Amino acid sequence: MNLSDLWISIAPPVVGGIIGYFTNDIAIKMLFRPYQPIYIKGKQLPFTPGLIPRNQERLAKRVADTIMGSLLTPSALEKLARRLLQPERMQAAILWLLQLAMEQIKVDTDKKTAKILANILRDLLGESLPKILKVLSRREDFLETQLNQIFDKVLLELQLTEDQAIQLSNWLFQVVLPPDVLRQVLIDFLTDRNITIIDEGFREKSSGTYWVVANLFGLRNTLTRLRTFCLDEKEAANQRLTELILSLALRQRIQEWLQNLSMQNLPLATVRQLRKTMRDSVRSYLQEKGVDLIQGLSKSIEWENISVLILNRLQASSVMNDSMEIVSKELALVLERYLERDLEKIVAQAIPILNIDEVIIDRVKNTSPEDLELAIQGIVKSELQGIVNLGGILGVIIGCLQTIVLLVQQ
Repeated sequence: MNLSDLWISIAPPVVGGIIGYFTNDIAIKMLFRPYQPIYIKGKQLPFTPGLIPRNQERLAKRVADTIMGSLLTPSALEKLARRLLQPERMQAAILWLLQLAMEQIKVDTDKKTAKILANILRDLLGESLPKILKVLSRREDFLETQLNQIFDKVLLELQLTEDQAIQLSNWLFQVVLPPDVLRQVLIDFLTDRNITIIDEGFREKSSGTYWVVANLFGLRNTLTRLRTFCLDEKEAANQRLTELILSLALRQRIQEWLQNLSMQNLPLATVRQLRKTMRDSVRSYLQEKGVDLIQGLSKSIEWENISVLILNRLQASSVMNDSMEIVSKELALVLERYLERDLEKIVAQAIPILNIDEVIIDRVKNTSPEDLELAIQGIVKSELQGIVNLGGILGVIIGCLQTIVLLVQQ
């Protein structure tokens, strides 16, 4: 076989392989390139830009429709949400949020949290509680159990100690009823009318020796002189009253009386009546003045200072730190029960809000042709290279068939 015959046998497979290989390679590259249209004398050359850049908007719409129609369906999103919202993950997320909130409170230099808490407490005590109290105080059994407990455990068992009785009796004679006050009480009591009434009563109701004294001497002159003495001789009258208090041991008597004073010594019926009276009095007071009392109390309280104290206490409280995990677990269980019931509705409402298809379309449209080519080649690079290689192989096969046909014809 000479050289020309050898060339005729070898040339078709070689040329066919080269043409098939590079034709497929050029065709694949023409999917993406050129990236921009090419103009010659104002006319756009055909096949510019490449197929994908020329139809990038339509491609984006088809990609979004394909993903939303077969991949991100409501059922698929619901399953994905269930996997993401498992109780363990929700508990960890809630615990992280609670810890983050506590850390934020610690570094809150502007006291925003304290101000918010102060407003909540002010509204609760100054606005909400009075309204609730106004409604509840109309009930007959309002605070009945609580007031009965206070009466039985506090007031009924209340009894002054010896020191308390001494202090109270001293206070009575030093502040409430000192000699000067007693003298003024006598003056106010011994009016002309009262003296006449006492004198006439003593004359009419006395008998025996007392009748003789009452009718011969009477009490008018004595009481009148006593009043005059208290008016004219203030210092002497006060001194006499002081001596009288000491001689009669009134302070010690009052002390013993106060020390022995106790509701337990009263009859049972009296105690029950006192308890009912106290309960009715408290309820009536709350009905009439409870709202004003609570509102006035709310205005007088420095809520911001109290809020700061509460937050500082919470930050340093070990109970608060230990309770975060329990609270997060309980909240996670509540969310789980809620999601089991309404997750399908939530996902159906979330899909239009998320607008995933528009996000996909915008993402594909805004991706440059170079990045799109790199992304597609990064995914199917081996497959694209396989198509190029297949073109070369098919070219070689066709060239071999041509060689066989030529040899047969010869």
